Amino acid sequence: MTTATMAHKNKTVAACLASLGGTIGLHRFYLAGLRDKWGWLHVASLPLSLLIYASFRDIHPFFAAGPLILSALTGCMACLVMGTTSDEKWDAKYNVASGRHSETGWPLPLLLVLTLAVGAGSLIAVIARTFDLLFTGGMYG
Repeated sequence: MTTATMAHKNKTVAACLASLGGTIGLHRFYLAGLRDKWGWLHVASLPLSLLIYASFRDIHPFFAAGPLILSALTGCMACLVMGTTSDEKWDAKYNVASGRHSETGWPLPLLLVLTLAVGAGSLIAVIARTFDLLFTGGMYG
């Protein structure tokens, strides 16, 4: 009797996909394949934003891009969560049948620092722009 081995899921690759392509769910498809419903929800954020913008002509483009912005911030958060997961927990969840063990090196912590900086800066910018549009009518930008 032979046992089938699954492909090894690299934590650094998954975190990089979440950081760079999290807006369209690349990390979800890398980890779970095309059957992942949450990955398709990430993909749907762009058409949904376009649909909102086309349906409501008087809406500000910033609010129409809400689903896309939320998807991008969720990708940053997913990168941070995946990157801070221990190698043992990662292997127990994604690499049970791969026959290999994860060994995270220096690229992952550097990616996490950059993702945290970009994600936090983006979140602050989104909050500031939202308050600007809601309370001043966009007077400052």
